[in-house]
Amino acid sequence: MPSNREFTPAAGRLLPTSAYDRLLALLTRERVWRARLLDALAPKAGERILDVGSGTGSLAILIKQAEPQAIVVGLDPDPDARRIAASKAEAARVEIEWRSGFARDAANFGQFDKVISSLVFHQIPVAEKRTGIEAMFNAARPSGQVLIADYAMQRSWLMRQAFKIVQSADGRTNTQPNADGFLERELARICGGSLTATWALDTPTGTISLFNAIQVSR
Repeated sequence: MPSNREFTPAAGRLLPTSAYDRLLALLTRERVWRARLLDALAPKAGERILDVGSGTGSLAILIKQAEPQAIVVGLDPDPDARRIAASKAEAARVEIEWRSGFARDAANFGQFDKVISSLVFHQIPVAEKRTGIEAMFNAARPSGQVLIADYAMQRSWLMRQAFKIVQSADGRTNTQPNADGFLERELARICGGSLTATWALDTPTGTISLFNAIQVSR
């Protein structure tokens, strides 16, 4: 795999992408936060839903299984992750459109009723965090829903220590802004006021927070 790629692989710099699903299950209490995220998304028949940074496809597949009549698009720059996602979707017998692109490209695939991402923005540079989040809002229809589940501000000493596991895999430069509250500040800026997490979960690798916002009419 090229060493000059523009993205951090799903499993970080030290492990192959094929290890990602096992890592998530082991280190993030995945079933708990994915179930809460899916509840907040509440997919409905006929809705177009974009999963930004869809990785190995677990969330996109859950969405399609929860509402088979939803149109689900998974967006990710990593060809290895997309291949794994496509294989998992085929095994689950669900149809999902897998597209190549970064978070910053989210608005290039039409308008969506709901736009979602999970565990994406903690591992990308600040400039990409900013343009990627803005692109998610641009991809959402007026009054559409934007949901982000990620490592955001790490408020306790214990969770800051736990988050060092993530930082060892993804690098401190990109991850530290999230631990210091970047997501909270950026979402508040875009939404024009304070926006706090609607739910948070302490995990062996830090606190994962869920943000739920509505796109305002432009």
